[in-house]
Amino acid sequence: MTATRPPERVRPPLLVDAVAERFERTGLSGRAARTVAEALVESDMRGVPSHGVMLVPMYLDRLRAGSVSRREQAEVVSEHGAVTVLDAHHALGQLTGDQAMRLAVERSREYGAGVTVVRHAFHFGGAYRYALAAARSGCIGIAASNTRPMMPAPGGAKAVVGNNPLAIAAPAADGAEPIVLDMALSEAALGKIRLAVQEGRDIPATWATDAEGRPTTDPKAAIAGLLLPIGQHKGYGLALMVDVLTGVLAGGGFGQRVNGLYADVAVPNDVAHLFVALDVAAFAPPDAFAERLATLASEVTGADRAPGVERVYLPGELAAERRAAAARDGVALDRSTLDALKAAGVMWSDP
Repeated sequence: MTATRPPERVRPPLLVDAVAERFERTGLSGRAARTVAEALVESDMRGVPSHGVMLVPMYLDRLRAGSVSRREQAEVVSEHGAVTVLDAHHALGQLTGDQAMRLAVERSREYGAGVTVVRHAFHFGGAYRYALAAARSGCIGIAASNTRPMMPAPGGAKAVVGNNPLAIAAPAADGAEPIVLDMALSEAALGKIRLAVQEGRDIPATWATDAEGRPTTDPKAAIAGLLLPIGQHKGYGLALMVDVLTGVLAGGGFGQRVNGLYADVAVPNDVAHLFVALDVAAFAPPDAFAERLATLASEVTGADRAPGVERVYLPGELAAERRAAAARDGVALDRSTLDALKAAGVMWSDP
């Protein structure tokens, strides 16, 4: 048996520079290339490699094939009070996602709430990024996206809804990290299954089925099969409503009209996004909100624990600690991701 090669640690600034330089060579501006690179590396730092630099080769393939445009701003289709509708024209999702949440936060200052939907969009990475940006601006932030259908309805044998990620973040006081929930509505994101293929390891049988609908631990069989929703009918129902709030509401791709990221790279992904910002100050004095949130958080983390459990985490707390560790010790990249990056022309040297 061939021994598994250990991961390699790379200092985040080096990795950002190398990825940004590679995107610049595709024709993106330095600012846009760095924005996308920082977003991808941030996901790796937070312990979400399925949304990290493993995506770079696929992004590059799509830029070359033309299904991802080199636009750096989405078009404003309409504005109506607190609501903005954008058309991304298939630009990189990190660029249009940042733009969309900025608009939502700006509208929230005037109306108490701001809502932006984006049609004809591309994969935007971790949904936490946008919810967290709103929280750091003093808002409760919500971000969601649809994806190509990957999960069946209960009792169904065909994929009809995506695993449609959803993130919600709330601002904290005194420099504390916001509380941020970020989850796909399947038991596991497809990127995690692809990562398991790269690393040559099995997956839990609760994550997916094979092409015939049987639960499988083989990640290759899972990619050819169906993802399973989190919480069974509850996850399916949430995923369906996220599709309504994104693709249907935005006038973009929804259901079977959304294409797979790893399918034909010449065909646009055509997802849709939702961004919501709720200005805390429009509801209550921010200090009072922060105090109430801190009370709730302390009640959760200070509650009695089950035997053998040393600590209870708030949503996003573990990811923030992983990020701090990665900033100190470097980002751990598995060898398959390293090989794929180097094959794609992403190069760095650690002096």
